[in-house]
Amino acid sequence: MDKKLGLTALTALVLSSMLGAGVFSLPQNMAAVASPAALLIGWAITGVGIVLLALAMLLLSRLKPELDGGIFSYAQAGFGELIGFCSAWGYWLCAVIANVSYLVIVFSAMSFFTDSPGHVIFGDGNTWQAVLAASILLWLVHALVLRGVQTAASINLVATLGKLLPLGLFVLLAIAAFNYDRFRFDFTGLALGKPVWQQVKDTMLITLWVFIGIEGAVVVSSRARNRHDVGRATLLAVSAALAIYLLVTLLSLGIVPRATLAEMRNPSMAGLMTSLIGHWGNLVIVGGLIVSVCGAYLSWTIMAAEVPLVAALHGAFPRSLSRQNSRGAPAASLWLTNGCVQVCLILIWLTGSDYNTLLTIASEMILVPYLLVGAYLFKVARGLNKPGAMAIAVGASIYGLWLLYASGPMHLLLSVVLYAPGMVLFLYARRGGRAADSLHLAEKSLMVLLVIAAVPAVWMLAR
Repeated sequence: MDKKLGLTALTALVLSSMLGAGVFSLPQNMAAVASPAALLIGWAITGVGIVLLALAMLLLSRLKPELDGGIFSYAQAGFGELIGFCSAWGYWLCAVIANVSYLVIVFSAMSFFTDSPGHVIFGDGNTWQAVLAASILLWLVHALVLRGVQTAASINLVATLGKLLPLGLFVLLAIAAFNYDRFRFDFTGLALGKPVWQQVKDTMLITLWVFIGIEGAVVVSSRARNRHDVGRATLLAVSAALAIYLLVTLLSLGIVPRATLAEMRNPSMAGLMTSLIGHWGNLVIVGGLIVSVCGAYLSWTIMAAEVPLVAALHGAFPRSLSRQNSRGAPAASLWLTNGCVQVCLILIWLTGSDYNTLLTIASEMILVPYLLVGAYLFKVARGLNKPGAMAIAVGASIYGLWLLYASGPMHLLLSVVLYAPGMVLFLYARRGGRAADSLHLAEKSLMVLLVIAAVPAVWMLAR
């Protein structure tokens, strides 16, 4: 039986991993920080940047077909063992945190049906009842992925189609109800008290968050039936997601005023849909969100388990994580990943953290892996003397640097704190002379700097 993934399954995997919970909360998230003018500029920057990043992945899948470990193998091939490990570690942490956020938002959405002002069961997805229910869902999906990646991808395809129906209905109704005068009111956001450029900057991590997952086909490229489908699936999914995000964000500002939208409870699309078709709107969107998030969670479980497997096969993670079961599922790395998700769920309950906190952390950890994709394409294109590919690489790299700048110093400090513990795992994986090459002086110096920088970073974050 053919257990490889075709173009449709790969496209659904990428689209589903991008279209998760974020799209249903996007109207409120964006309205809270930006005016219509800033949103148009922000989406233009993100649209160009994310398409360049998708093209960079497409070109690398063609120019370096032997690198089937996704963004980890690009970083390792281009910049050495340590940078390759940091890319894999950062991406894996992002995937773990993203999975926790999906479980939190699922049961936060369920509270629409179960909670009342005097009786909270699921709340914001961080009560003990929500954590217990999320844990059950976590291990059910774990069992499903252990049955094989192809089985999970087939179910994901159905879930992707299921989530597109309520989104399509919302867009059609929003077009019919759109009011241009309402959309252009306070067009530059004077009420926000911030210049437009600052508003644009404030949208960057939000717009990046909803595109995290763009690398889905690249991550599982070793399981693709046709290597050329990896790039095609990425571009198809990015184009579809960008169109949906633009329509959802901009049309929402024509339904209710920006200030009203900024105060809505998330998922804000449910409140908008209720204003369009009454009480049933709430039911349609919350139901769609639950299907959407479960599909995205399944996609991210596949990708989160794939990264330690590939990194272990290349010597960056401990060898024990390369074990697969009889169905070809990455069993060892799946147990590690979901064990960490379970621990994080318990911490969510103890600390009372919510979806937005997790969104920020996950977005930050993906910045370095994305930047390294553009940087590696530049290195490859220059060696092969391909000016067109070099231009795309420069554009993707500039977008990556812009994201690091826009994220702000506090978020960069947070990433340092999370990267530093990975050095212990990196050294453990290289024990006994397993690695083929010794570390360069620059790599050793970077390791020391990361560990030293983590100390003041922890102190500043604690303050």
